[in-house]
Amino acid sequence: MGLITFLEEGEDIVTSAVEEISTTGNVIAMIGVALCVVLCGVASAIGLYRTGSCAAGVLGEDPKKFGKVMVLVLLPATQGIYGFIIGIIATTNAVSASMTVLQGWLMFAAMMPMAISGLVTGIFQGNSAVNCIKAVAKQDSLGGRLIIYPAMIEFYAILGLIISIIAVSLVL
Repeated sequence: MGLITFLEEGEDIVTSAVEEISTTGNVIAMIGVALCVVLCGVASAIGLYRTGSCAAGVLGEDPKKFGKVMVLVLLPATQGIYGFIIGIIATTNAVSASMTVLQGWLMFAAMMPMAISGLVTGIFQGNSAVNCIKAVAKQDSLGGRLIIYPAMIEFYAILGLIISIIAVSLVL
């Protein structure tokens, strides 16, 4: 009787340990998702703060430049959107399955291309767009041509998004 009770208790301990390990994988994955969404959102907020502040100064002097300046102001917002999109994709995968610790770390790693590229490009795109807004303030005719400079930085955010989408799809 004692041996059977001992074995049953041992089975319960092993079962709870396996469940805890599975939960740990999901937690690691969700930390990666949260980090990605937050870093992309912070970078967008910084970029938008800078471009919005610069545009306010330009529009205070010449409100007719609103159309040319507005596109440049909004460009850094895309990194926050990309981070949000990959966050939704990864969350639906992480929540729908019980992940091992290894799968959790793989999901964490899958989020890092977008997290890092979103952070860096959001801030630098904002800096580039600020300079373009200042150029539009001096010479109105440059508006359409200047968008190419911050758009080139956007390309690397898109690459980070694509790599993260592919990596997330390979985790499960």
